[in-house]
Formats: sequence, structure tokens, C-alpha cells
Amino acid sequence: MLSRRIQQQVRLLVAFIIRPLANLGVTPNMLTLVGLLLSGLTALVIAQGYLVAGGLLVLFAGIFDMFDGAVARVRQAATTFGAFFDSTLDRYSESIILFGLLWYVLQRPDLHEQLWPFGHEQLWMIVLVFVAVVGSLMVSYTKARAEGLGLECKTGLLARPERVVILAIGLIAGIEIWALVLLAVFSQVTALERMFYVWRITRRQERERPAPQLAPAPTTLASDQKSSARLNRDRERRARFLGRGRGRAAEAQEASARPVPSHVPPLSGGMQQQE
Repeated sequence: MLSRRIQQQVRLLVAFIIRPLANLGVTPNMLTLVGLLLSGLTALVIAQGYLVAGGLLVLFAGIFDMFDGAVARVRQAATTFGAFFDSTLDRYSESIILFGLLWYVLQRPDLHEQLWPFGHEQLWMIVLVFVAVVGSLMVSYTKARAEGLGLECKTGLLARPERVVILAIGLIAGIEIWALVLLAVFSQVTALERMFYVWRITRRQERERPAPQLAPAPTTLASDQKSSARLNRDRERRARFLGRGRGRAAEAQEASARPVPSHVPPLSGGMQQQE
């Protein structure tokens, strides 16, 4: 990625340039729409074969893309929808410019690049434009999806500023096929790098998260309930058995305490058994 210091210097310069527009009441969303129209003009110029002019317009459109954010900061008018609107139209802008390059290639079946060691340059260019578009969308999508999960994901070799610079240099220097090679390859590498970064962060979070308490299995609960019921039945049976034994002992004791008449002959006439 480009140096943070360079980005800060460019932002300061853009803020200085954009301040008069902010004072005139220009909104960030207006500049976002103008940037989309400028990308369409750039694609039209490239499609007509004016590659050097198209490369300069790519650079200008890339710098102009920073104007809406600068106006939002100067006017303190940054909104959630504005950020979403800007990011969405940026994807359209980049795809439109690459479509202009694809239109240029389709009109030239005899395209020949002196520095390209392989044949069939037109077919190579068509494939590379397609892969570059997919890679550009995946780089942006991986970042947006990570942020949707609450993860900051700004890592990667080829963010949008780098892609703009590479394409502009390729168009101006006449080596657009090599610029497309770099865009196609390293945009995919950047998307994979961000996927690996999110995987590593989420895996570390899962390791640091405390293990959940596992609930007992339903079979264990059922067996515990059966054991408890069986124990209660055994206790009831034991209690009933002991109760019956105590009742019989009491009856026997009561029977032994009853008066027994004496029929011994010497005592039968002169004494009575008292109760």
C-alpha cells in the first residue's frame, strides 16, 4: 500500500483545493456523482484509442475521488449513507474504466504489444480485463464483509489507490497489457490475503473465548430420573415393611400384658386375680 505519509499529504492538498467548493454549498454526494460521470468520460476516451489522455484522466479521476470525502470533512457532513454511496459508485467507476479498455481491445483484433512475449494479445487482454474486474470487486468485498462482521481489514498489496496508479502508468507508457497483468494477479493476491487475515483474526478470537458449559445429555437425565424413582420406591417399601414389623411387635406386647386367670387348686377358692 502507498505510504501513510504520502496519503496524508495528498489529503491535505485536496482539502486545501476543495475548501472553496465546500463554501459554495457543494455536497459530497454531488461530487460522487460527478466522479462517476468523469469515469464514464475516461472510459469513452480510452475506448476511442487515446490511451495517453485516458491515463491522465484516470489519474485525475482517482484524485477527484478524494474530493467528496474532503468536502464531507470540511463541512462536517459525513453520513453513513454517504460512505455507502461513495463506496458503491467507486466500484462502478473502476468497472466502467476497465470496460472502456475492453472496448478498445475488442476493436483491434490485430493488437500487437512489442514487449509481450506471447501471441494472441487480444485474447490475453480480454481475459486479463475480466480477471482484473473480478479481483477489484473481491478486494473491496472482502474489506466490506470483514467490516460488516466488526473487523477492520485494511491489509493488502493492491488497494484502490495502487490500482489507479498502475493502470494510469500502463496507459501513459503504452504497456497497458503489463498493467493488466499486475492488476489481475495482485488484486487476487490481495483478496486472498484479506481472507487469510480475517481467518487468522477470527481463529484467535475463538481460542480466547471461554468454552461454553455443556448441558447434560438427555439420556443421562433420563437415567438419573429412573435411578431416583427406583430409590424412592425402595425407601417406601422399606418403610412399609418396618411399619408392619412394628405393628406386629406392639400387638404381641399388648397380648402379653393381658390378665391370665389362675386355676391352681389351692388358690382358686380364696383369691381373685386383680386387673
